[in-house]
Amino acid sequence: MQDYILEMREITKLFPGVRALDEVSFSVKRGEIHCLVGENGAGKSTLMKVLSGVYPYGTYSGDIVFNGETKKFRHIADSEKAGIGIIYQELALIPELTIYENVFFGHEIKNGKTIDWNKTYVEAEKIIKKVGLKANLATKVKDLGVGNQQLVEIAKALSKNVKLLILDEPTAALNEDDSEHLLDLLRDLKTQGVTSIMISHKLKEVTAIADTITVLRDGKTICSMDAHEQAIEEHVIIKNMVGREIDNIYPVREHVNIGDVCFEVKNWTVEDVGRGRTILNDVNVKVRKGEIVGLPGLMGAGRTELALSIFGNVPHYRLVSGSLILEGKEVSFRNPREAINAGVAYVTEDRKGNGLILIQDIKYNISIANLAALTKGLAINENEEIIQAKKFKDSINIKAPSVEQKVGNLSGGNQQKVQVAKWMYVEPKVLILDEPTRGIDVGAKYEIYTLMNSLVEQGMSIIMISSELPEILGMSDRMYVVSEGKITGELSREEASEEAVMALATKS
Repeated sequence: MQDYILEMREITKLFPGVRALDEVSFSVKRGEIHCLVGENGAGKSTLMKVLSGVYPYGTYSGDIVFNGETKKFRHIADSEKAGIGIIYQELALIPELTIYENVFFGHEIKNGKTIDWNKTYVEAEKIIKKVGLKANLATKVKDLGVGNQQLVEIAKALSKNVKLLILDEPTAALNEDDSEHLLDLLRDLKTQGVTSIMISHKLKEVTAIADTITVLRDGKTICSMDAHEQAIEEHVIIKNMVGREIDNIYPVREHVNIGDVCFEVKNWTVEDVGRGRTILNDVNVKVRKGEIVGLPGLMGAGRTELALSIFGNVPHYRLVSGSLILEGKEVSFRNPREAINAGVAYVTEDRKGNGLILIQDIKYNISIANLAALTKGLAINENEEIIQAKKFKDSINIKAPSVEQKVGNLSGGNQQKVQVAKWMYVEPKVLILDEPTRGIDVGAKYEIYTLMNSLVEQGMSIIMISSELPEILGMSDRMYVVSEGKITGELSREEASEEAVMALATKS
């Protein structure tokens, strides 16, 4: 008989107009690494929020059985007390506090009514060693890289004597080395008796680490697969996730019609105002009409800084030298509005923080960058706003009950489509996509790729920044490799390979 640490039985969760979970059953064996996969909006995060008490008992139907006992968690503190820890994609750390302060934040070690800082430091040191973080415990969290911040989050969970650790997209913002270290840590925690549930869209990682894989689709449990019975291949997971075969995740462009140079960055040298150092040095990039140009490179290479400095993000970056040529004319942008007016748009990598207004609805987010097209005098034509939003909702398959759905209630993939739709409504000549598929599932990725192909077939030029090499290789017509703020090489589609790109990405 199987020893299950967790059984979720026939969980149903409703939101206004949406059945997010439909009688989902989900069981986790004690001491395993269980991966939960599915398209954006499939219900993965919602299921884990039910489990952790974010959605309290009474707001859903069904039973949670943990360690053989039926639980009725009314808030996160209840699930934490039972031994369940959850780490979200957006880390919940206090940047200005030190590592050891963050590890015990909210459940401080006290001597009477005061915090025992000596014991806090000693206990934090033991836990930090467990997660393999090599840093001074007095370091402020804001001074750590994302990978190390992730380790602090895990240490924080372990400090609460966690028995079941839930990680929601833990490697989404990590480079390959940090991702591999995190997976190794989960394997090590498994030997220490910690059971893990990992939500991930990175199927290569899922197949590498999972003991069991459960697939959700449209709020329902599709299947659970035991990796010890037989090797589970990515195409099998994808078929169960999307309900169909996807033979080629990178769709072939039907009509390749690349024209003359549309946009050029010449001798671009930029200084970071806050740090007082050069972050881009003599960068030269050419983009042709109807072309996708990829910008591969390691995290911190300067690719996002290049995009933001082009887009007129003047408060952060100072242009030392260089020029921009758009359709044969020299241009300069003192702010993003001037860039937008000239025909240059930027889809940020941080859709929740900088790309969208989550408390507003779909139509508001789509129209906000081009209100002039809807304004007569001081009034916005609300009927036309709805018509335009519906057009984009249908054409790029934004899954929502209506265009008046709050964007914060959408899945990551559908949020990304809204962000792209916002800039499509501006009708730019050059579209810069910064990590366009970060944190979205394989089905939504395919739809984004298909949309990119459609846009360049219509004559738009696209610059794509991505940390996923297969994505860069699969979608780019040409690519410029960025390393330490410089272009270290230009590769055609035919010349490009993972080895060739990595050789240039590590070149100083």
